[in-house]
Amino acid sequence: MAKVKKTVLVQAPVSKVFEFMNTPGKLVEIWPSMVEVSEVQPQPSGGSNFHWKYKMAGMLFEGDTTVKEFVPEKRVVTTNSGGIPSTFVWTYQAEDGGTRLTMEAEYTVPIKVLGKLAEPVVAKMNEHEAETVLANLKTEMEA
Repeated sequence: MAKVKKTVLVQAPVSKVFEFMNTPGKLVEIWPSMVEVSEVQPQPSGGSNFHWKYKMAGMLFEGDTTVKEFVPEKRVVTTNSGGIPSTFVWTYQAEDGGTRLTMEAEYTVPIKVLGKLAEPVVAKMNEHEAETVLANLKTEMEA
């Protein structure tokens, strides 16, 4: 499995950042390769499961996100099944009047579809994508 870990300091309260990031439909606003979020199902313990479409290396993938752990304004763990099996851990920490958000992702590159040679290229693209998502979130929250 490939791994990505990125952190950003957002000058906005944890409550605001947490609410935005846990509204699945808003992900398409900050995640360049996220094409669509649908079938959002709020969960009794918090968070929402949903279906997504994502474009990677020019190919469209679909899958489902399931909330595994939900600690309001602290931590959310989700797993993705389907086109790109993965686990995301989002950690929220109050810092200097803002929010330090850390995103950790472990994912499996769909080698059968993209080919073994594409694996390092896709890993680099996903590093850049993670940086872009957090930068876009920072811009959105600080506007």
